[in-house]
Amino acid sequence: MPKYLFTCEVEPQYLSEQSSPDEDQYAFAYTITITNGGEVAAQLIARHWIIDDAHGNTEQVKGLGVVGHQPLLRPGESFQYTSGTRLATPTGSMRGSFFCVAEDGERFEAPVTEFALRATGAGDAPARVLH
Repeated sequence: MPKYLFTCEVEPQYLSEQSSPDEDQYAFAYTITITNGGEVAAQLIARHWIIDDAHGNTEQVKGLGVVGHQPLLRPGESFQYTSGTRLATPTGSMRGSFFCVAEDGERFEAPVTEFALRATGAGDAPARVLH
């Protein structure tokens, strides 16, 4: 077992009720589960997200904690939270990392592998009814 290890699982979700495809606004939620798979308790201090849309636009988001928390996770413990983002395209992706500090002072990064954001049921053009 590694001494310092946070693993991250992601579940993205398209929020059709908060989206306006006619205005090129697509809302997504993502639920992150962070688990301390290491041997030492550690605290999540900050996050860094890289968000790409289908037009090649990139946005970077950095900040302290996640949804107002800086959880301290003992070995085997998990923390789950849900947040969201908006894109101007129906598809895109996110990737990033969490900056963590172990109880013994060691600093490490917990990477979040790239995951897809896809608007399900949202085409490039709205459906039309022909009479």
